[in-house]
Amino acid sequence: MTDADLAAHLAEVAGRILVNVRESGLFSPKALGKAGDQTANQFLCHALREVRPQDGLLSEEEKDNADRLAMSRVWIVDPVDGTREYGEARADWAVHVGLAIDGRPAIGAVALPGLDGGTVLRSDQPVALPPAPEKLRMVVSRTRPAAEAVAVAQKLGAELVPMGSAGAKAMAVILGQADIYLHSGGQYEWDSMAPVAVALAHGLHCSRIDGSPLIYNQSDVYLPDLLICRNEHAKHLLNIIAEVVAVA
Repeated sequence: MTDADLAAHLAEVAGRILVNVRESGLFSPKALGKAGDQTANQFLCHALREVRPQDGLLSEEEKDNADRLAMSRVWIVDPVDGTREYGEARADWAVHVGLAIDGRPAIGAVALPGLDGGTVLRSDQPVALPPAPEKLRMVVSRTRPAAEAVAVAQKLGAELVPMGSAGAKAMAVILGQADIYLHSGGQYEWDSMAPVAVALAHGLHCSRIDGSPLIYNQSDVYLPDLLICRNEHAKHLLNIIAEVVAVA
């Protein structure tokens, strides 16, 4: 099985497991998030250690092991991206399975189990982007939109589209539900690695908000900010972001 096939298969199966856990009816919404995280994480980590024993592994739900820093190939997973949305039985949550090679987001799969019976977007099977509308749309957090994102949207005259998880927001740009995903409220490597790999494969611009590249498998896994957008908007967006940040 290729790395890309493995990533997609694991993301899809983990998504099905999570739906089954939720549909069991045994957990309150708060307990459901924890149960789902732990169950999906156990499956993903056991599977990766079984079929890719020589690779490193970084998961939101696992204690970090510094041995990965010496490895070229490191799997980076988020078993439930959007735990709140998952617990509330919303559609905007995701499962991330990605492979960083020498710090680069090389392969990724993002499962959206709550969308149309389950959708998996893959870095090795890009689909055509829908035509862009005249009015720009920017996805932002549905609970705490970053001030910088709101300010940039105002300068662009862009419509704000509230949405849950990071993976759902990133995939919204590919699916034609948005044109820009700008985040400046702080994230970790597992929040963006797989989505960025998928977005790059679809020809989108992906960077830090200062335009610098996104580098993974670092000792400090905190990634403060992220920009994913259609390439034709990237230069203008980065200029506006720089203006907004300068006066913040």
